Amino acid sequence: MRTRTVGGVYRFLLTPRWWGINVFLLLSIPFCIFMGSWQLGRFEDRVDNHREAEERVVSDQREEARPLDDLLPVTKATSGKQTTASGRYDTELLVPDRKVDGEDGYYVLTLLRTDTGRALPVVRGWLPGAPDPAKVPAPPAGEVTVTGALQASETPGSNGVSARGGLPQGQTAAISSASLVNLVPYDVYDAWVTLNRGDSGMQAVPASAPGGTGLDLKAFQNLGYTAEWFAFVGFVIFMWFRLLRREVELARDAELGLAEGGDGTAEDGDDGTEDDGTPRQPAGVSSPVQ
Repeated sequence: MRTRTVGGVYRFLLTPRWWGINVFLLLSIPFCIFMGSWQLGRFEDRVDNHREAEERVVSDQREEARPLDDLLPVTKATSGKQTTASGRYDTELLVPDRKVDGEDGYYVLTLLRTDTGRALPVVRGWLPGAPDPAKVPAPPAGEVTVTGALQASETPGSNGVSARGGLPQGQTAAISSASLVNLVPYDVYDAWVTLNRGDSGMQAVPASAPGGTGLDLKAFQNLGYTAEWFAFVGFVIFMWFRLLRREVELARDAELGLAEGGDGTAEDGDDGTEDDGTPRQPAGVSSPVQ
C-alpha cells in the first residue's frame, strides 16, 4: 500500500503550468488593486471638485458684481461670478423642462440689448407647470441694469439640458449663443445671467456649478470601474483555489490508486475477486465451462 505524503499531493505546484498560474496570480492581484484604487481616487476627486464648485457658487454670491466684459469669456474660474450689465429688454423666450427645488417648470429668458449691439441672455425667473406665455410677467420697459450670476452657454443633452427639437415658436431647449443666434437678428453673448432675485414675483433660478465639476455620468463610471477591478481580485483568487482544489483531489486519487490506470490491472484496494469470492478473470478471457 502506498503512503500518501503532503509533498506528493502538492508536488504539482512545481510544474511549469502551475508556476505560470502562480506568477499570474501574484501579478494580477496587485495590478487590480492598483487600478481599483486609481479609479476610486478619480471618483473621490470628482466628488471633491463638485463640493468645492458648489461652495464657490455660494461664496461668489457675496462678492461685488463686476462688469460683464471683465469676466468674459466664461471659464471655470469666472462661471458663477456676480456680474452687471445695462441695456433694454428685447426678445423673450421660454425654456421648458426645467426643475427648481424638484418641481417641473420653465425659465423665462429675455435678451438684454446692450450698448455694444450684442444681446445678453437673462433668465428673469422660473415659473411652475407647462410653458404659457400668458402667465409670464412683462419685462421692465426702458433702460435697466441687471445683476446676477454669470453662466456658460449650455450644451443640449448634458447637465439635464433638454436636447429635443420641434419646440413651438417662442421656446428654446438650451440657453446658448449657437441656438439663440438663429432666433434673433443680432449677435448674442456666449454667456448668460440668472438674476439674483426673480423679476416680477417669479422664482429666481439658482446658479449652477461650472461644467465638468459635477457628479455626472463619468464620475459614476469611475465608481463602477472601481467595483469591477476589486471584484476581479476576488474572482482571480476564487479561480486559483478552485484549480488548486481540483489538482489536489486528482493527486490524492492517484496516490490512493483511485485514478483510472487504463492497463487492465486491479486498482489499489481491489483484491481481484468477484462478490462471491471467486477469482476475477482477466479482461478478454472467458470463464471455463462448469
